[in-house]
Amino acid sequence: MSTHVSESESEAQAGTDQQTTDRPAAQQRRLEKKRASNDQREQADSSTETDEETVHLKVFRYDPEVKDKQEPRFDDFHVPAKKGMTVLDALIYSRDHYDSSLTFRHSCRQAICGSDALFINGSQRLGCQTQIDELDQPVRVEPLPHQEVVKDLVVDMEHFYDQMDTVEPYFQEEDLPSGLDEQRQDRENREKIKMSTRCIWCGACMSSCNIAAGGNYLGPAAINKAYRFVMDEREGEDLKQQRLETIEEEQGVWRCQTQFSCTNVCPKDIPLTEHIQELKREAVKNNLKFW
Repeated sequence: MSTHVSESESEAQAGTDQQTTDRPAAQQRRLEKKRASNDQREQADSSTETDEETVHLKVFRYDPEVKDKQEPRFDDFHVPAKKGMTVLDALIYSRDHYDSSLTFRHSCRQAICGSDALFINGSQRLGCQTQIDELDQPVRVEPLPHQEVVKDLVVDMEHFYDQMDTVEPYFQEEDLPSGLDEQRQDRENREKIKMSTRCIWCGACMSSCNIAAGGNYLGPAAINKAYRFVMDEREGEDLKQQRLETIEEEQGVWRCQTQFSCTNVCPKDIPLTEHIQELKREAVKNNLKFW
């Protein structure tokens, strides 16, 4: 058998050997190019994260059950800003990403439940209703003033609820129609009490009232609730008289000094001061005697 290799075969073999040698080099070049591209992408992502706009929160902190937290203080949180972000959104982000012990109330997030009333940049507001981009920074978040702080941004609402219960804020069974008869209310009367029915029991008005802070004044929320029933034509005369007697007492409507602070902070735009003044007129008429 001949062992002679032709010149063409030798050249073909050399070409194959060269391709085998070049293949790892080409792969290495592709890998290096891919690494360089990944490095550039990571640098771009890092630069974006560094340049990302943030919201600066200064949040009141207090926990009477933890020794190191019994002294009130403010903690700083820097939250990535997003379009349409509310104060409540920023608080939830801070709790979920930075400090799981941060405590505050919230529920519906649609300005209906009233549970997230807070003292934001010096004014009573709903956290879920307050847009971050409308506030000066740092955004200072505190619990409602004139209320006992339970923990962080949570206050004890028991006194507020007691004041609301004083006026019995519900229809009672007296004078209800019998059988299938309707309990009618005309359109004009409905319009008269419509705004008063929007109260969500958030306590913002009570917190803003300096008179309520210094005593047992019923407060604007409770008096507004009394207004809602006193002015309702479906309310029986005996019950109306009973409610008027309640609000005429020393800690009732006459304690209001018409500061308008309650009206200014109401998240539902209820004309609380106007309702209080109207009940004052009703109280005067109720006590007029003609002989």
